[in-house]
This record gives sequence, structure tokens and C-alpha cells, in this order.
Amino acid sequence: MGKIDELKKLESEIASVSLPLRESNLVFGEGNPDCEVMFVGEAPGFHEDRLKRPFVGRGGQLLDKLIGEIGWKREDVYITNIVKRRPPENRDPLPEEIEAYKPYLTRQIEIINPKAIVCLGRFSMNYFLPDAKISRDHGRVFKVHPVRSREGSQRVSASNGVDDLIVFPVYHPAAALRSTEMMNTLREDFKKIPKVVSGEFGTTESLSPARLDKEMVRLRSPRKRPPQTGLF
Repeated sequence: MGKIDELKKLESEIASVSLPLRESNLVFGEGNPDCEVMFVGEAPGFHEDRLKRPFVGRGGQLLDKLIGEIGWKREDVYITNIVKRRPPENRDPLPEEIEAYKPYLTRQIEIINPKAIVCLGRFSMNYFLPDAKISRDHGRVFKVHPVRSREGSQRVSASNGVDDLIVFPVYHPAAALRSTEMMNTLREDFKKIPKVVSGEFGTTESLSPARLDKEMVRLRSPRKRPPQTGLF
């Protein structure tokens, strides 16, 4: 089964099971399933719910612009969210909602198998780096041992091993729209993405869950950082 068929099968499965936020439309994700870079946000907003497409509101327009500024097109990448349906009034997704949808994101990542994942905002970042802070760790390159679903574990057992996954956190575009300083930072971080993919940009050492806490302590800086703006 090809990637497109596997993604369609996964989308149908999500639509058929009882998951939180079923009063909203399913926004599965879109883009090139053979991409090198996958962008992952937190949850759909008003416009995404209406059009059933990820990142099509003001934040999505900014995302498209930033992708264009590094010489790519939206069609070159894959874009999705952890939570696949809109929370009421664009509130932050609840922990139980994130937990319910996590396994489906895991399988989506396994199917697409990107070279790098750009985390759009703190919720997406914390899926991979639970103790990271977006104000401190944006624009840094991490290698993490990927979470595997049961299906993924079966595939891996037949292979020669599991490659680490490159994770690159940035501010959420919607948050950047509310802050000139954050916008400038987001733009500078985006300029690094092609080098992240090519391997030109340095990475931290590979992280496993057992070593993540120690690494986060090492990364802490005594400098005062600006507070993180809430994301929708």
C-alpha cells in the first residue's frame, strides 16, 4: 500500500472512531507525502474547521509566506496538527484531547517518514520534547528517538534499526502575528530550516526520554527571556 492510500485509510479510521471534539470537522492534514519536512501545529482554528484544511487562516497565510521566503512551496511539505478537530472558541487543546489524538499523529509521521519535523508552537514541541520551553528552545535542532505505534514497531522489527528524528521547534505563526519581536524571531528561525534538512546546521546530541530532563537542565540559561504568548 502506498503512502497516499495509507493516509486515506488512517483518515477514515479517525473519522469512524469516537474521539473528542466530534462536533467539529475533521482536519486531517495535507501536502506532499514524500516530503522531507513535515510541519505540525496544535489544532485547527475557525477557518480550518470551515474548510477542512490545516493552516488556512491568518496564521496559515503567514506560514505559506515564510515557506515561500525559503524557496519552497506549500505543496512541497506536509502540514498537520496533533489534534485533528477544532476546540471550541479556538481554546488551547486539553491534555486529554491531545492524548486521544496522539496515536494518530504518530502513525501519520510513520507513514510520511519525513527527514525533519518543524514544530509550530509549544504544544507540538512538547509532543516530542515534553520538558522543552518554546521561548528557550525555539530555533534549536534536536534529534529524538521517535515514538512508534504498534504498526510502526512491526515495520521497524523487520528493518536494521530506527533513525533518530530531527525536530526543530519554532513559534506558532498565530502567536507571531501578535508580536513584532516574535515575528522577527520566527522569520530568522525559518531561514535555518533548509540547513537543518541538509545537515549543515548543528544539532544537539540525540535525546531519549530518560536523558531529556538532564539535557533540558543543561540548556537552561540564566538570562531573562520574554514571556510566552498564549497560542490559539
